[in-house]
Amino acid sequence: MSATPSAPFFKRVTPGGWAAVAWGAGMAFTALLRIRVPGQAEPDVFPGVVFLRWDGLLMLTVGTLLTLRGSALLARRPTAALNHLLVATVIASTPLGVTAIPLAQYLAVDVALYAIAAVRPRREAWRALLLAQGLLVGYLAVRLLAGWNAGTTGALAVALTALVAWLLGRSEGQAREYAERSRAQATEQAVTTERLRIAREMHDTVAHSIGIVALQAGAARRVIATQPEAARQALTEIETASRETLAGLRRMVGALRTTDTEAVAAPDPDPAATGGTTTSTGRTTKPTGTTGRTETPTGRTETPTGRTAASAEIPGLPEMPGLAALDRLAELTGNAGVRVAVRRAGAPCPIPPDIDLSAFRIVQESVTNVVRHSGADSCTVTVDRRDPEILAVTVEDRGPVPGHARVSPGPGSGYGLTGMRERVAVLHGEFSAGPRPGGGFRVTARLPLPTGVTPR
Repeated sequence: MSATPSAPFFKRVTPGGWAAVAWGAGMAFTALLRIRVPGQAEPDVFPGVVFLRWDGLLMLTVGTLLTLRGSALLARRPTAALNHLLVATVIASTPLGVTAIPLAQYLAVDVALYAIAAVRPRREAWRALLLAQGLLVGYLAVRLLAGWNAGTTGALAVALTALVAWLLGRSEGQAREYAERSRAQATEQAVTTERLRIAREMHDTVAHSIGIVALQAGAARRVIATQPEAARQALTEIETASRETLAGLRRMVGALRTTDTEAVAAPDPDPAATGGTTTSTGRTTKPTGTTGRTETPTGRTETPTGRTAASAEIPGLPEMPGLAALDRLAELTGNAGVRVAVRRAGAPCPIPPDIDLSAFRIVQESVTNVVRHSGADSCTVTVDRRDPEILAVTVEDRGPVPGHARVSPGPGSGYGLTGMRERVAVLHGEFSAGPRPGGGFRVTARLPLPTGVTPR
């Protein structure tokens, strides 16, 4: 997968930069109105006496400096920035000999109103609007009380443009808030769906274990008098299966309770949007090897039915697969046109059924994403068991290959990653997903292994 493209030029300019540009454009337009341009017999507006004197030029310079200062403060202290811009507007309008604040001198204020209304809280946005409109009213009131002419209609036009800029900003802010709420709701739904799937799988695992317990108990009952050694072996297997199932249930229920408590007490930003790593403590860190780039949801998608791509069972796999079925998964994936190399590091060690199944599901989802969305012709699956307390699985590809089309091209929602992250969080593990430094995409999950487990 290629690196995230840079933002368009106009998106890279800050609101303060646009305010400064608007002020410069307004000053240029003001000067243009007061000179005779080709095709005109005389200027549209008489320059006035003060405009051409040193004190008039000083006022315009002071107004420009205040505007630059306000533009620099707009992102950090928007209210103070707006105050600077409003004062600059009054000072710059004084030497023009006008009866109301001209629209050209209010363009920077309009930009500030748009920016404040778009990103700041509603109460602060309303205060900014009232402040901007109140200045126009106050300017007219002062002229009327002094017995001077007042340009009421011109002031109304300026007030209307300020109101329109504010409304556009509020519209953008509300659209962004709605999009954020929709993303949060969709992420929460994806997490809930994955939890339900994990619960169904745990139900199947428990049912399988209970079935084994019932069979072994029946066998022990029949031979306890004639073959005590065989009965003892059956009872041992019953104890092993029972302890293993109970440990899996405790891990599952404990993790779900911990996750729910943390979500209610201190909801954190969705790591899917920040490209982070989910740890057992609930903290988020940058994924290793992504050079600080955020995880991009493009290409890691959810099917239209709401289930992740790996949710649909692949024909030819066991009903409750584990890491032992990776070679079969690689064979089936190769038939789809993507070569899968399975690498194993470390000696085999016992893995509880729930962790074994979750590790396989993470690999299955990641490989499915490579087939459907990456455009790569191969990927590598690494199962690392060198640490007896950690099971690490990694799936990575080298990025799109020319001539190898994606099965399902186009932007995705990223909820497949959300499901994998939730599955890892339930097991108190660590998960990271993001672009590789040399191109392509990498998914890594580290699952803690409890001590004293028995083989699956």
